[in-house]
Amino acid sequence: MKMLTRVLALFAAAFLSVGVHAADPAASAGCLSCHDGSKKLQTTGADGKKRDLRPVHKSAMAKSTHTYLGCSDCHKDVVDQQAPHQKTGEPKPDCVGCHQGLWDKVKKEGREKSRPDIGLVLEQAERYKQSVHSRPNTDDPTQVNATCVACHDPHTFARLPAKGPERNAWRLGVPAACGSCHDVQLEEFAGSVHGETIAEGKARAAICSDCHNPHGVDRTSTEAAKLHTTKACMGCHADNAKSYTDTYHGKITALGYAHTAQCFNCHNNHDVQSPDDERSKVHMDNRLKTCQKCHKEATANFVSFQPHATASDFKRYPHVWLSTKMMIGLLLGTFAFFWIHLLLWLYREIQDRRQGKTRPHVNVAALGIPPGKEVRRFGPWWRLGHLLFAISLMVLTLTGMTIMYAGSDWAPVVVRMLGGPVIAGIIHRTAAVVFASIFVIHLVFIAGYLLRNWRTFQIFGPNSLIPGIQDLKDVIAMFKWFLGRGPRPVFERWTYWEKFDYWAPFWGVTIVGASGFMMWFPELTARFLPGWVFNVAAIMHGEEAFLAAVFLFTVHFFNNHFRPDKFPFDPVMFTGSMPVEEFAREHGVQYRRLLESGELKNHLVDAPSRPFTLASHALGFFLIACGLGLLVLIGNGFMRSMGW
Repeated sequence: MKMLTRVLALFAAAFLSVGVHAADPAASAGCLSCHDGSKKLQTTGADGKKRDLRPVHKSAMAKSTHTYLGCSDCHKDVVDQQAPHQKTGEPKPDCVGCHQGLWDKVKKEGREKSRPDIGLVLEQAERYKQSVHSRPNTDDPTQVNATCVACHDPHTFARLPAKGPERNAWRLGVPAACGSCHDVQLEEFAGSVHGETIAEGKARAAICSDCHNPHGVDRTSTEAAKLHTTKACMGCHADNAKSYTDTYHGKITALGYAHTAQCFNCHNNHDVQSPDDERSKVHMDNRLKTCQKCHKEATANFVSFQPHATASDFKRYPHVWLSTKMMIGLLLGTFAFFWIHLLLWLYREIQDRRQGKTRPHVNVAALGIPPGKEVRRFGPWWRLGHLLFAISLMVLTLTGMTIMYAGSDWAPVVVRMLGGPVIAGIIHRTAAVVFASIFVIHLVFIAGYLLRNWRTFQIFGPNSLIPGIQDLKDVIAMFKWFLGRGPRPVFERWTYWEKFDYWAPFWGVTIVGASGFMMWFPELTARFLPGWVFNVAAIMHGEEAFLAAVFLFTVHFFNNHFRPDKFPFDPVMFTGSMPVEEFAREHGVQYRRLLESGELKNHLVDAPSRPFTLASHALGFFLIACGLGLLVLIGNGFMRSMGW
């Protein structure tokens, strides 16, 4: 009899077990008879403490994504329906394992495209494994910080629509759900402008999961977490995001680095307040203290810096509006004149060639000039200065435009190749020192030359680079030739476009150098000037650098290398000399003057050796290729910034 009773008991247990694991609705109904909330049920946790079991409401379960499952599909370790339940020793419910099985089945049936949601769950699971929630809890290392069910009730979980009352209700409940573990942060959030908006039942305010990646949440001290939070702020505050990305802080963030000021550094994180609120970190009474967190020696002038200034609001930001309009006018005026000049020059050169017009030929042998002689144009110091100027300017362009167009696809790649923005900044400032040093040395040289020759120097003489009336006449004559209304003009030692190339850096270096110095030493600058000068300095620095780079790589390259009678390269700035015949064509007025005075022989030098000529060509072509490559990057960045 005892044996029969034992067999029947085992048979009943096996029957119940099979029934439960077969997801029998009746078996699940049996589970719900106790777990529906009508009875208070408790269990003992791993820490030995009693805790209440979460009730399972049948109506909510019916609307969930898991409604087709029976209780034992997840709770496979439960053998019977009698409390306390016997356990089989199988693992407890495993969300990831279950969804992995579903995804494997979907892939086997070739239904990945029709059921991407299942694969998405696994992607989220992978992010969770890397998150702080999946790491051992500090108080109880046997438990992780949070499991799936800590945030998702498996009995009521349902995919929500993108908009609507259900989505809003879920958003309103998220802070409290997160606050069950993060009570201190919840208290701060409740007193913030975001928390107060949520308390009013308005779901549009930022909630925890907007700023913290809900599945990949990590320690807020990591760079990835900081960038994610700033991106979340920008997702809601689009206008402020645009003005922020125009600043140095925002550009570094756009490049993927978080060592400069992020939104939360100035506005706080959980306890965000309106700027007009006296509790706000950016309120005028608190702003200096906020700035001093990074700029230790910041003075009261710092607070007038406007991180969200725009050029479209003259009333609030007149200095930004004016400086922007001034630079746009300068850009348009300069490019309009010289690009039209370039296109007309190209047109006339092509027309003259089609018509068979050739430039006068100079019989060098008839002049008694020995073979292998050329006319010296530039001495070694001029050529060295030009080379260093060119190299430093290209380095400045690469490093500067990478920051200026941080939102382009190529900028993050370039800045990584340079070793990151900190190293790129060091390279940029080093090149700036070289560039400025060459400029200063040149000024010292010119000052010494004028002091030595002040009695004989002619301000508007043939050797002077100072523009005069003759240059205006040359411009008019050149345009007449462009339009077929006159002969091609000839020039003295310096052409009007060479004089422009010479004097343009005086303006450019002053603007770029002064503004760069201000931004390099902000604390020092703010001792003497108001903070809004940084807004103006950033505009002037970037736009003037853009003007210089684009002008050099288009107009300067055309005038000296790309026009048909020079293409593809004029080596004179590298070799220092040019053939007599070419000199007579390009600088006919100077040629005749030297020839008539008998001074031409004093300007003759040996033609450069073949190895030196080849090296000069190689170096020149390399620099031209670098310049054109930079021009492509600048063009791409400019179009991207304009939304094209």
